[in-house]
Amino acid sequence: MTWAPERRTPLKVLRALDSGPRGLLESEADARLARDGENVLPTRRPPSWPVRLVRSLRDPFTAVLASLAVVSALVAAWGTAAVIAVLVAVSCALRAAGEYRADRSAAGLRELVATTATVVRRAGPDAEPAPREIPVDQVVVGDVVRLGPGDLVPADLRLLRATGLTMHQAALTGESAPVGKHPADAPVPVPVPVPAPAPGTGGDGSGFDRPELCFQGSSVASGSGTGVVVATGADTRFAADQGAADDEWSPARGDARGSDRRTTAFDRSVYGISWILIRFMLLTPPLVLMANAALRGRGLETLPFAVAVAVGLTPEMLPVIVTTALAQGAAALARTHEVIVKRLPALHDLGAVDVVCVDKTGTLTQDRPVLDCALDAHGAEDADVLRWAAANSLWTLQLAEVPAADALDEALLDAAEQRLPDGLDALEYDPVAALPFDPVRRLSTAVVRTPDRLGSHTLIVKGAVEEVLERCALGAGERSRITALAAARAEDGLRVLAVALGERPARTRAYTTADERGLTFVGLVGLRDATAETAAAALTALARSGVEVKVLTGDHPGTAARACRELGLPPGQVVTADRTDGLPDAELAELAARTTVFARCTPAQKARIVRVLRERGHVTGFLGDGVNDLPALRASDVGICPRDAVDVAREAADVVLAAKDLTSLDHAIAAGRRAGGTIAGYLRITLSSNFGNVMAMLTAGLILPFLPMLPAQVLVQNLCFDAAQLAFAYDRQDPAALRRPLRLRPREVLRFVTGFGLLNAAADLATFAVLAWVVRAGGDAGGQASFHTGWFTENLLTQALVMLLLRAGRGAAGRGAAGRRLGPVPVAASGLAAVGLLLPLTPAGAALGMAALPGVYYPLVGVVLGLYAGGLVWCGRGNR
Repeated sequence: MTWAPERRTPLKVLRALDSGPRGLLESEADARLARDGENVLPTRRPPSWPVRLVRSLRDPFTAVLASLAVVSALVAAWGTAAVIAVLVAVSCALRAAGEYRADRSAAGLRELVATTATVVRRAGPDAEPAPREIPVDQVVVGDVVRLGPGDLVPADLRLLRATGLTMHQAALTGESAPVGKHPADAPVPVPVPVPAPAPGTGGDGSGFDRPELCFQGSSVASGSGTGVVVATGADTRFAADQGAADDEWSPARGDARGSDRRTTAFDRSVYGISWILIRFMLLTPPLVLMANAALRGRGLETLPFAVAVAVGLTPEMLPVIVTTALAQGAAALARTHEVIVKRLPALHDLGAVDVVCVDKTGTLTQDRPVLDCALDAHGAEDADVLRWAAANSLWTLQLAEVPAADALDEALLDAAEQRLPDGLDALEYDPVAALPFDPVRRLSTAVVRTPDRLGSHTLIVKGAVEEVLERCALGAGERSRITALAAARAEDGLRVLAVALGERPARTRAYTTADERGLTFVGLVGLRDATAETAAAALTALARSGVEVKVLTGDHPGTAARACRELGLPPGQVVTADRTDGLPDAELAELAARTTVFARCTPAQKARIVRVLRERGHVTGFLGDGVNDLPALRASDVGICPRDAVDVAREAADVVLAAKDLTSLDHAIAAGRRAGGTIAGYLRITLSSNFGNVMAMLTAGLILPFLPMLPAQVLVQNLCFDAAQLAFAYDRQDPAALRRPLRLRPREVLRFVTGFGLLNAAADLATFAVLAWVVRAGGDAGGQASFHTGWFTENLLTQALVMLLLRAGRGAAGRGAAGRRLGPVPVAASGLAAVGLLLPLTPAGAALGMAALPGVYYPLVGVVLGLYAGGLVWCGRGNR
C-alpha cells in the first residue's frame, strides 16, 4: 500500500470510512471484523505442516546429512543412503512436531499478555460513545483509537486530535529520534491499494514524513492523541515493507523481529558449537579418503565409510532436543509461575544470566509514594503539618477539577485518613478557591475559610521547598536552616515538599499567584516510594542463585539508595550517570562491575551500561516497565518486564512476568538453567561419545586390513543412539546444577568433549585388541563379521554408560545415578544396552552383516567397560 495523491479533509476521511468521531457501532465493528479478518500480520500466522517439514531441511545439520545421502546415492552406496535418509526423515518429523507444539504453546502464552488498544465504540445508535480496551487483533478499519505514552500503534491511523504527541518510528524508518505528530490543517491523502514502493523515510510516497499519519509498528514516546484506523493487518504499511515471506516466524528462533535482535548467549553458545561441528564434519570425508588412499591404497570404495564417519559426528537430535526442552520449560513456567516466555531461546539465556539490571520505579518500587514524615520548622514530627498539606491536596483536587489526582496528593490524603485522629474529617473547611499546581511556579494553593478565623481567608500553599521559602517572610539564617533540613531529608531518599499559610481578608475577587506572598512557614512533608511487596524476597533469591543485581534509575541518588537499603540490597557508592559520559567503554565496564546503583540515568545511558557489561563477558537481563527502558531492554541478552508495563515495553521484552510476584523471576532463571542443562548435557554426552567413536574408526581404518565396521552398521548404531538421546529432553536436572548461572561456552564444551572422547577412543581400541585375540583364538572364518559385531555391541554399551555417568553434565560423573529416582535417561540407556546385546542375535542383525559372538568375548569386554566406567568417574571428579 502507498499513499495516493488524492487529498481529503479529516471529515471526508471519516465519511469515506463510514465512521465518525463518536466511533463505530459494536455491530458494525463485528461485521467489519468478519468481512476483513483479524488485524494480524501475515508473518505471525503459523506455517503449515509441509512448510514445517521443508523448513526443517534448512537446519545446518539436517542439510549436511541430506548432502551426504546424495553423495552416497551417487556412488551407489544404497544402504548407506537409505539409513541416512531415515535419519533425515526422523529428524525432520520430530523437529516439525516439536515446533508445532511450541507454536501452539507460544500462541497461548502470547494471548495472556496480548497487547490491547483503546477504541471508542457505541453499543447502539443512541448510546453515548465509550472507550473500550480490546485486543489489537480485533481492531477494524474505521475504529477511533486513543493513544497515550507507551502505547503501540495498533494499525495505520489518521490523526484527528493530538496533544504533544511524538512517535518512535525506528522499526519502520530507522530514525532513532522521536518524530512529532499532529493533525494537519491541510487535506491529507487516504490509502488506496496500489503497488508499494521501496521502503523509504521521506517523501517517497510512504507517508512516513506526514505528521498526521501514524503507522503500525511505531509507538508513542510522549503525549496523547486520537486517530481513525485506515488500514489493518496485511494492508498496513508495516506489512507491505516487511513482507510476509522475508522473515518467517518460529518459536525456537524468536518473533518476526528476530533478525534485528542483538546476538545473545544462545547464539554464542549453541550456534557457535554447531558451526564448529559442521566445519569438522565437512572436512572429515576428504581426510578419510586421502588417508586410506595414501596408506591402504583404497579409493572411492572407502567413500561410504567416510560418509558414515561424518554422520557419526553429527548431533542430529540437537534441534529436536533444543526445541523440546525450551518449549517444555516455557509451558511449565506459564502454568506454575505465570511467566510468559515470548522468545524460546530467551529461556536458555535466562539460565546463563549472571547480572540482572533493574529499573527502580515500577519494578523494585510500586511507583506509589507514601508519607514518611511531617516535620515542623525545627525538624520535629507535627501532625498539623500533615493536616494542612492534606487540606491543600483535597481542596485543590476538588476546586480545580483536576482530571486525575497526583500520586503525591493521593499519598497525603491516604496518610491523613490513617494518621489524623479524625481522619479526613479533620480537613472539613469551607473551600473558597484553588490555584492548581503548574510546572513553572511548582506550587499549588487552596483558599479556605476556617471556623476560628471569621472574616478572613487562609491560603494553604504546598510545593517545592525553594519556591515556598521564597514566598515566606523568613530571615536569611532561618531560611538556610530549613533549606539544610530539607536537603538532608532529600539526601536520605525522600521527596520533600514545603507547606506554608497566609491570612487574607475575606473577599469576592478572584485569587491569583500574586497573592502567594508574605506566607508563614509551617513545615515539611517527606514522601518515599513504596517498595514492591515481593521485591526484597526476589533480590534475596537472585543473590542465592548467584545472580548480581544492579539498579539503573533516572531517580535521585538518595532515593535510589534508600529504596535499595529498604530492600536489603547494599547500595554502596551510588554513581550518577553523568560521570559515565566521558568514560571509554573499557573504563565504564570496570566501573559498572563494581557499582550497584547508577542514578540519574537517561535511556541511552542505561543501554550503554548494559552493553558494556555484555561486552565484558556477562550475560545480562534487564527488568523494566517504561518507555524509557526500551533501549536497555533491547541491549540486554534477555529483556524482562512486568505484565502492567507499557505496551511497547511488553512488545520489546522477551519475558513477561504476568504475576505480581517478582520472585517469579528467580523461578524463570531456574527453569532456564534446567533447559540449558538439558541442552548442555546432551551436547557433552553425544559429542564425547561420537568423537571417541570417530577417532577409533579413523585409527582402526588405517591400521586394520579391513574396515572396523560396515557403513550401514555405523549408521544403524547412530540411529539407535539418536533414539535414546530423546530421553534427555525429559530428564530432571541435578539440583546442584541450578545453584549458579549456566554458561555453555564452546571452548569449554569442546575441551570436555576432547578429554572424554579420547577416553572413549581408548576403550574402543582396547576392545579392538580383545576382538583381535578372540577372533584369532576362535579361528572363526567369519572373523570380520565377528569383529564388526563385537565393536557394534561395545559401542552401544559405552554410549549407555556415558548417558548414565555424564547425564548431569560437567562434574556429575562419580555421583552417577546414585540417590536419584529412575528417570527417562536410565530407562533409555538400559534399552540402548539391550539393543547392543540382542540385535546381533536377531535376523535384523544378520541382515546387517552381524554374527554371534563367542562367549569369551563378554567377560573380556566387561572388564574393558568396568575400566572405562572407572575412568569416567575419575575424570569427572577432575572436571568438577
